[in-house]
Amino acid sequence: MADLTQEEWVAELTKDTNAIVLDVRTEEEREEGYIPNSLNIDIYKGQGFLDEVGELDKSKNFYVYCRSGKRSAQACMLMNQLGFENTHNLLGGFMEWDGDVVED
Repeated sequence: MADLTQEEWVAELTKDTNAIVLDVRTEEEREEGYIPNSLNIDIYKGQGFLDEVGELDKSKNFYVYCRSGKRSAQACMLMNQLGFENTHNLLGGFMEWDGDVVED
C-alpha cells in the first residue's frame, strides 16, 4: 500500500492505464459528490465489502479514497491481505480533494 498526496495520486492515476478508483464511503456520503468514474463499495459492509472487493481484478491498480483517508487506508490493508498488490490510499480523502467531482 502506498499513501499518496492528492498531487501524487493524480499524477500516478493520470498515467496509469490499469487503474480503478475505489470509493469506500457510504452511499449517503457519496451523494455529496464523488471522484469521476469511481466504483463504490462501502467498507462498513464488513464481510459484504470483503466479498465484493474479492470479485475485483487483482491485476488492476487500485486508487482508494474515503472521507478523510482513514477508512481507505484500512481498505488498502484488507485488500493487500486478499492478494491485491497495488493499492494507493488518498491522504486527506475526499474532504481535501480539489480535483473533479461528480454531484448527482
